[in-house]
Amino acid sequence: MPFFTELLGEKTILVAVVIFALTYLCMMLFSKARAFIALGAAALFVLLGIMPVGQLAGAVNWNVILMIAGTMGTVALFIESKMPAKMADWLIDKSANMKMAVIWLSIFSGVVSAFIDNVATVLMIAPVAINIAKKLKISPVPSIIAISIASNLQGAATLVGDTTSILLGGAANMDFMDFFFFRPPGEALGVGLFWIVQAAFLAATGVLFVAFRKEKQPIHLEEKTQVKDYFPTALLLGTVLSLILVSFLPGEWFIVNGTVLPVNGIICVGIYLIGMLYYAINQHDGGILTRSLKEIDYFTLLLLAGLFVVIGGLEQVGVIAQIGQLFAKISGNVFVIYTVIVWFSVLISAFVDNIPFVATMLPVVTSLAPILGVSPYVLYFGLLSGATLGGNLTPIGASANIASIGILRKEGYHVKAGTFMKLSVPYTLTAVIAGYALVWLLWS
Repeated sequence: MPFFTELLGEKTILVAVVIFALTYLCMMLFSKARAFIALGAAALFVLLGIMPVGQLAGAVNWNVILMIAGTMGTVALFIESKMPAKMADWLIDKSANMKMAVIWLSIFSGVVSAFIDNVATVLMIAPVAINIAKKLKISPVPSIIAISIASNLQGAATLVGDTTSILLGGAANMDFMDFFFFRPPGEALGVGLFWIVQAAFLAATGVLFVAFRKEKQPIHLEEKTQVKDYFPTALLLGTVLSLILVSFLPGEWFIVNGTVLPVNGIICVGIYLIGMLYYAINQHDGGILTRSLKEIDYFTLLLLAGLFVVIGGLEQVGVIAQIGQLFAKISGNVFVIYTVIVWFSVLISAFVDNIPFVATMLPVVTSLAPILGVSPYVLYFGLLSGATLGGNLTPIGASANIASIGILRKEGYHVKAGTFMKLSVPYTLTAVIAGYALVWLLWS
């Protein structure tokens, strides 16, 4: 709507910032309506001409949207097959006592969460810890908290580990293998985020050894889970393998008429559709299809679509570039900027959902790097590390934490913030410090 932008004139930037600030405030106050608030702000940006209608579709990162939707659907089938529960049973069977059971469950939840949504991971593994606690007649609270914070930590390890990782992959043009070993344009091959996260995970697990040092009750599982169907496991492995294979193909293969195809997203959705066809034709099981479709988080997809448009509008009128310049004015020292980004991300993510925060900050970091005259990747990795790990500080900092508290509430345990943070704070700070130091040492 050029009429409105002409009418607003120099005030266009101010109006865009005010709408964005009000959007964030409303999302914080009315968390259950975040998607609709983001979509409303996006519609207002289009109506006022801040985001041109012709560039609307291009503002949405369809690779991110499709990857999240497809992966969630496949994960729902995987959970339905009970394979994760069987894997957890095997780990418990190898544990000598409660301390090692909690350690193994936290490690297992971390490994699973590197490839599966954090909330889904908690929902899979928490029931095992609750059953053990019931048999031993002890509180399941500490073990559920350990599972939750371990799953959150590993979200930054791979491209499909968390929505924020998918956002980074889209913004920085990183594929699946780039999270393991990464060669930025014109630079040497370096250690990827996966190994940095593992080092942080190892350091944080040491905190669990200390916290559970007195839990030496022997355990034994009498009933073991039976897997219904191994096909969803093959689908999930196929998703990961396909993302790895396609990462080795030349990027120009996926450009059609000047448009870059959302290849990773197409792969994730395509493999989920294969699973849908399998159950519809061979198994005649409409129930599992319905349940898997219900497990796709449409709320998050709509939230991201709205945010992409809003952030695209901010870029259009130059707000993102000005924020980058503001950061640069704070200090011309890259280490200071890096430190501010990491710890600011930790602080914000402890109270605010990290998805909109990361979605907002990625273009800021992109615009900041050339101002400082540095490669953006040290800032990208610092942002993702801080935002992903920071959510572990408080019970409301991450969706997995909220889910774990809800599970315990259903069992009759009301967890206070102090109880949660007694374990989460030392665990998180240990992981953040390790990641903060390693990212700087390896990528500065």
